[in-house]
Amino acid sequence: MTGNSNRRDFMKMGMAGASMLPFLKAMPALAQGSDTLVVVTGQTINSLDLHRTGTSRASYQVGVNCYDRLLSFGTKEAIGGGFSYDYQVIEPELAESWTVSDDGMTLTFKLKPEARFWDGRKVTAEDVKWSFDRAVSVGGFPTVQMKAGGLERPEQFMAVDEETFVIKLDQPSKLTIPDLAVPVPYIINSVEARANATADDPWALDYLHMTPAGSGAYKVLRWNPGEQLVYERNEDWVGGTMPAVKRVVIREVPSPATRRALIERGDVQLAFGIPDKDAAELADKIDVFSTPVENCIHCLCPNFAFEPFQDPDVRKAIAYAVPYEDIFQAAAYGRGLPLWGDDSPIDDIAWPRKTQYYTDLDKAREHLAKSAYPDGFEVPLSISLDLASWMEPTALLVQEALGKIGIKVEIEKIPGANWRTAVLVEKRLPLHLENFGGWLNTPDYYFFWAYKDGHLFNSSNYRNEEIEALVDATLHMPMDDPAYAPQIKRMFEIALDELPRIPLYQPALNVAANGAEGYEFWFHRQLDVRPLKAT
Repeated sequence: MTGNSNRRDFMKMGMAGASMLPFLKAMPALAQGSDTLVVVTGQTINSLDLHRTGTSRASYQVGVNCYDRLLSFGTKEAIGGGFSYDYQVIEPELAESWTVSDDGMTLTFKLKPEARFWDGRKVTAEDVKWSFDRAVSVGGFPTVQMKAGGLERPEQFMAVDEETFVIKLDQPSKLTIPDLAVPVPYIINSVEARANATADDPWALDYLHMTPAGSGAYKVLRWNPGEQLVYERNEDWVGGTMPAVKRVVIREVPSPATRRALIERGDVQLAFGIPDKDAAELADKIDVFSTPVENCIHCLCPNFAFEPFQDPDVRKAIAYAVPYEDIFQAAAYGRGLPLWGDDSPIDDIAWPRKTQYYTDLDKAREHLAKSAYPDGFEVPLSISLDLASWMEPTALLVQEALGKIGIKVEIEKIPGANWRTAVLVEKRLPLHLENFGGWLNTPDYYFFWAYKDGHLFNSSNYRNEEIEALVDATLHMPMDDPAYAPQIKRMFEIALDELPRIPLYQPALNVAANGAEGYEFWFHRQLDVRPLKAT
């Protein structure tokens, strides 16, 4: 279904009001013709550099659309319509070809000779090396993501000549090739970056925060933080099929009701990440794509750095108090997959999986009575305003349920621009909601990020020595190795008993289109604008 024929003046919208004014000022001159697509999102882009500490998840899309990687994933039809990335298919992006040595330890890439950065300079293997050196050296999320694929030190990367780049691994890994296709190892114009680096900032983090320097399909024409990001097509791109749309406007519209009205009326062509309730109600009016997010869990996280949550009975009391079904209906609107109420033995390595917990206030009270806090305690429950569509109803239901067993909860709402720093970088939130999804679709990869001590998405400050050893043993191990499955099952047993993350449900990502086609779901849950077309 298209919406071009019923595009209307925003001022005729009875519900618009003052909240629409910033949108109105920016939109009319840009939303003209099939060369421009306008997208609305409720998320906050806080940097143009994915490698920067504290960069929000919404900002990952800049790394996807403005930079190239050596490799990419293929495309397949998605469940329920539309398209999805294909984890099983690896395709070239900046690499023209690649080979892997017989022992799996040496990877050699030949770059496309015609690849150019936006300033016209040839993309060389030296640029690839500098970019990889940066990713493994800046620390935080990008460095740990590279480590997941066995990419840890600058000494592993070599520019043999202008068009030949080599990686030397310490051990073969099933994750190396797919890890080269995630957003992190993108190729930066190293000459431009170095020219804007300083002794205190050798990786040009300050410069690239505001000024991308890539070879990707789109350039950033304009960025007004908190309002909009405007992409303009790179006419010289060779990383894939040339995008059909010349300009894409990403507008940040915090109000879900406003985003719904805009997409329903056809005033914008794509609404990214709409609430489950809106997805269900709009599905019979316009195109709505609801794709289950692989390797992803919405969860409630007790932080082990805070004393009450060091008590295992406190954590189990909370797990039995959670009103799972009510949350699934109120927050997910029944979309996605339940993750509670299965106490059968763990006999496979499917992840996510249902837990043995279910709503039972008597069991919850029994566990709290056995704990060091039989009379309960007070605690803030933190949520992100960027993710309020599912976090707020969930938090209200958790607040009510925990109150029934003597745990007094005060809901703390944190602006989206500050959320990542608070929950993932500083890890300072005692009790909070989170929604990590692993980029590489294996259970050991999820545990690498979410259960290993110090890793970014371990927002609960959890450490278990056996988990540490099991993740290290399985991360690079082939999944058909006879030792793999037993160790994965043991990880499940420990994590579901100790509960640093209390799984709630597996979410779906919802995107509504009204005048656009070609949307493709990606594991990073951000918008790839490259395949979009106006209709």
